Amino acid sequence: MLVLILSRDSAAQVEIPEAEAAAKLATFAETYDDRPSWEGRARHLRERILAGAGLARMPVRTPLNAVLHSRRELEGYSVENVYFESFPGYFVTGNLYRPLDMEEKPAGVLCPHGHWETGRFREDMQARCATLARMGAIVFAYDMAGWQESNQIDHRNDRRALTYQLWNSMRALDFLVEQNADAERLGVTGASGGGTQTFLLAALDERVAAAAPVVMVSAHFFGGCNCESGRPIHRSKDHETNNAEICALIAPRPLLLVSCGGDWTKNVPRVEFPYVRAVYELYGAGGRVENAHFADEGHDYGASKRRPVYTFFAKHLGLGEAPLEDDLSFLEHDALRVFDEEHPLPTHALEGTAVQEGFKALRRRR
Repeated sequence: MLVLILSRDSAAQVEIPEAEAAAKLATFAETYDDRPSWEGRARHLRERILAGAGLARMPVRTPLNAVLHSRRELEGYSVENVYFESFPGYFVTGNLYRPLDMEEKPAGVLCPHGHWETGRFREDMQARCATLARMGAIVFAYDMAGWQESNQIDHRNDRRALTYQLWNSMRALDFLVEQNADAERLGVTGASGGGTQTFLLAALDERVAAAAPVVMVSAHFFGGCNCESGRPIHRSKDHETNNAEICALIAPRPLLLVSCGGDWTKNVPRVEFPYVRAVYELYGAGGRVENAHFADEGHDYGASKRRPVYTFFAKHLGLGEAPLEDDLSFLEHDALRVFDEEHPLPTHALEGTAVQEGFKALRRRR
């Protein structure tokens, strides 16, 4: 079940008319005409997006204190239940998938989920993570801030959800490297709200070597949840942008836009993709951005959409060929849960306003 959260009361900007969105991209393109002028705009946009997200003053990176437990071996990969502290007292929860035959420094891939009720427990999520692990990557699937087991904030009603979620993703990259992933071969992919996390992280953290946002990148739709548009990342007194241009900030690192005809990504082949590709061409890297469009499909991360992502990561992260998914077995939700009687939520976990105060304290320590 997909739970779309569309609240104009909580979101800074949710949606604009499609024609207006296309015109905005044309206006943005008039502000630069070569790589140096684009890079000047890009620096300004990154600064304003970080400020809008509440990360203008980047927090101190504190120890992750990761706990991994309940390791199981399946068909060519293992799964462990994980929690770590993105800041003291605030826990990121998820599952770590590793190849059984692991090279010394494998690639790492983050897999954020979108606003589907069962999040990282979904079979299509397990299939994606398992397949990428069997291709040779360490893969981390993690809960959105305030979703499922990462429930120390209210995802729907806390306007800082975007702040915590972006910081969690940055710390998740730290976690992959701590687990021996190759810091030069880090990727991220997610659909819907997970797609938003994908392109925001890649645009703002240059450690991401390759990104594949799925069914989310749109010039006219910004996402209706606090974790996507609940902060002024798209517009302020001295900047304006949209999600298509945020994706262009990833240039010249490899980028795959996956779109479909059944949602707000229907225009990607003729509106968003040409804009992003034009920025890549300023670097002589037009071949590093791709679009896989499924005109007759809807809003999901199904098998047809996973296949081009596997090919993309195999090419750009040095992974093996994707095996068939026919022999995969899926774990029950309870088997993937992080907190249980043997592994309870730590007693120093922050609650309510203490989460915000704990995060502020990190920035004061800068």
